[in-house]
Amino acid sequence: MGIRPFHVAIPVTDLEAARRFYGGLLGCPEGRSDSGWVDFNLYGHQFVCHLSEAKLNHSVAAVDAQSVPVPHYGVVLDWPAWQELADRLSAAGTEFICKPAIRFAGEPGEQATMFLADPSGNALEFKAMRDESKLFAK
Repeated sequence: MGIRPFHVAIPVTDLEAARRFYGGLLGCPEGRSDSGWVDFNLYGHQFVCHLSEAKLNHSVAAVDAQSVPVPHYGVVLDWPAWQELADRLSAAGTEFICKPAIRFAGEPGEQATMFLADPSGNALEFKAMRDESKLFAK
């Protein structure tokens, strides 16, 4: 059986800003919605933004000599799709938490990665594995 779509729901403080970010900047098609939430197709996964006034709390973790935000979420893309997204985000003047870069170079887990935040401060990571069969390699 192939990989099944995941479902994740996150808090956002402004649904219209979420629509501009996820639907516009990231190019995620919008699905169902209501006055308090909107579904997006995030690379085949059901990604829901719920209107909330909750304050987000983040910490950082050291990964390959970088400080990455925790919690974060994202998608593992293929290499060309990751490069296209990195180029599009860079051309749009996106402020990255961690700029597009190669991590773990020459190791089994070599990957391209980038971190950014949505308008509500939710941290996202998009990555691509040099060799997708090594996604869980030690």
